[in-house]
Amino acid sequence: MCDAVKAALQTPSPVFRCLTYATPMTTLASLLQPDQVILDIAVDNKTALFDLLGDHFAKSTGLNKANITASFAAREKVISTALGCGVAIPHGRIKNLRDTQGVFLRAKSGLAFDAPDGENVHLIFAMLVPEHATQTHLNLLSELAQMFSDEDFRARLMHVSDVALAHQLLKNWSPYAASEHSSAV
Repeated sequence: MCDAVKAALQTPSPVFRCLTYATPMTTLASLLQPDQVILDIAVDNKTALFDLLGDHFAKSTGLNKANITASFAAREKVISTALGCGVAIPHGRIKNLRDTQGVFLRAKSGLAFDAPDGENVHLIFAMLVPEHATQTHLNLLSELAQMFSDEDFRARLMHVSDVALAHQLLKNWSPYAASEHSSAV
């Protein structure tokens, strides 16, 4: 496990204070569809990423792009959502959003993201959540932190060349069965 992710998991913060490991992880599998996996995006900074996320989520939810983009930017001002080891989990709260929305992106070039280890970010899981946090949102953050703490898993995501295979890796990941980590590749 990457030292920076390990530290993030052990540090009380707004993102990681409610981590739990007692229940099987199924939240991500039910949230992520194949069209919500985008490989090799060409953005070079957070602003460009948040603009891309605004486009993506506006199209999939019908909500206002400017509100979506502003939500990501506002959350990022509180504290960086970068975990370290090339991973970030930007998320924003949106009024009138009924269900949590997510998208996985892999950046072609790393983005400066104010990560605790100073590394650029390549693996991004972005979420929009309803204005009022739910246990599902907290469970998803916990699941993502656990998932991205797996060095082998991160390496597989960095090198997979097909969206369908990347989707299967993400969907089938489980902290309880190491053999499942590689079942999609």
